[in-house]
Amino acid sequence: MKIQNAFRLGLFGGLGVLIAVLIGGAFASLATILTYIGAAIFIALGLDPLVTWLESRKWPRWAAILTVLVGVLGLFVGLVFAIIPVVIEQSTKLVNQITEYVTNIESLDQFFEQIQAVIPIEIIDVRLAAQEALAYLTNPDNLAQIGGGVFSVGVSIATGIFGALIILILTLYFTASIGNIKRALYRLVPKSRREKFIDIAEQVAHAVGRYVVGQVSLALINGVLSFIFLSAIGAAYPALFAFIAFLFSLVPLVGTLTGSIIIVLTQLLVNPESMLTVIVAGVYYLVYMQVEAYLLSPNIMNRAVKVPGVVVVIAALIGGTLLGILGALIAIPVAASILIVIDQVLVPKQEEK
Repeated sequence: MKIQNAFRLGLFGGLGVLIAVLIGGAFASLATILTYIGAAIFIALGLDPLVTWLESRKWPRWAAILTVLVGVLGLFVGLVFAIIPVVIEQSTKLVNQITEYVTNIESLDQFFEQIQAVIPIEIIDVRLAAQEALAYLTNPDNLAQIGGGVFSVGVSIATGIFGALIILILTLYFTASIGNIKRALYRLVPKSRREKFIDIAEQVAHAVGRYVVGQVSLALINGVLSFIFLSAIGAAYPALFAFIAFLFSLVPLVGTLTGSIIIVLTQLLVNPESMLTVIVAGVYYLVYMQVEAYLLSPNIMNRAVKVPGVVVVIAALIGGTLLGILGALIAIPVAASILIVIDQVLVPKQEEK
């Protein structure tokens, strides 16, 4: 009898492990779809404060939702038909200019001299580094790997465009039906705990929404100021680099720094004869990062989510490691939500003991 019980225990244990592996595989297969859904819910929660604000101005909810959805569609269409063509045009010019530099020996020599004038030869020999890079690129053994990487990049771009469309469609749906989704979720909670659950859930939703609005506001400020400043100093391709500044600023902590480095280095590449413009651009972004870190971000984000600085850093690192850019985007509001739950659920329970 004991052997039979042991056999049954092992059989059921093995079946349990097999089911867990199957469930894990299913989630891994659906990871991309779940990411799209999570991003759409995240954006919908960010749009919900706009709907609530319009409702507070005596707008009917259907009119507020319709206005926000039309605004989102209008922004998307405007981005596609107004900004994207300019960005594509300037990107094409940028690629052509880089190609011209590479194929023109005199321009390439001039470029090396300009770079070497900034970087001491004790740190790096620019010409030697370029020759080693060219030898690597022309090695037949590396061509297949490089070609595969370029193909992978093309596939990733196409997948990203398709994913953006899916997220847009899901965002429109979730924004229109977020009230019904919340009510359906609340009905699953026992009635005795429903009021407390609703209160905490609404606080979490508002924290996420305020964070989205705050982060987009910071990105818009960086994008608009970048376009104005780069145009004023005569930098190359101001619309393209302003768009890059906006996109990278959506990523917390390191986004602005990364975008600024890319912009300044690319200006150095496409405009080496005007080192003054490159230096002025570098100084501007150094100053702007200080203004954003100590003035703009505290004033905007502290009104959105109140999260200690060390928690922000840890949350962004964990989110970026687990889910990449999307994880870094949602890490801070998730951390704020966890702090709300801890403060209003776990701490009161500890005080009762």
